[in-house]
Amino acid sequence: MLRHPGRGRRPRSAAPGEDAGRRVPRAGYRGSADRSEASCKKREDYLEWPEYFMAVAFLSAQRSKDPSSQVGACIVNSENKIVGIGYNGMPNGCSDDVLPWTRTGANRLDTKYPYVCHAELNAIMNKNSADVKGCSMYVALFPCNECAKLIIQAGIKEVIFMSDKYHDTTEMTAARRMFDLAGIIYRLLFRTKHSEFLWSAACAFLR
Repeated sequence: MLRHPGRGRRPRSAAPGEDAGRRVPRAGYRGSADRSEASCKKREDYLEWPEYFMAVAFLSAQRSKDPSSQVGACIVNSENKIVGIGYNGMPNGCSDDVLPWTRTGANRLDTKYPYVCHAELNAIMNKNSADVKGCSMYVALFPCNECAKLIIQAGIKEVIFMSDKYHDTTEMTAARRMFDLAGIIYRLLFRTKHSEFLWSAACAFLR
């Protein structure tokens, strides 16, 4: 015999505190509104943009093969988009197994200095936009005079750095003088409560 769905079934008895027409949530049950309320707040310990871009510069520095100085640079446009990244290394096509990496030598040609391309130069040359005019550059070390020339000529408007440990050298003094004349803003990246990991990673480098 064909049975109609639902016929012949005994109605469920109402639980204590529950009337026949309405089901009461079990103890400890949380509705979807309660769950969404618990997860609706954003994280507060995220990196700010300046810290993020400096972290990218430090990550890029890990590509450098220089045994004594690993420096990275990150160029960012006005929309907070990365348009160039670079690190210090030998020129393209020049074997870094042949050219010297030493910092001292009886002959300057036997040191790295006549050959190495700085991070700032490589970041500008590696740009993925038509130009870098009006952009900001994040770099671990305050730029030398040669990099300052490149930064000015490229139209970069601001330089953010983490260390100025060569402040009193002729090269850095010349760089500051040119930046001032060209109206380039340069400033130290200040430490914040959310950038501890970045400063921990940079601590050895900044000594």
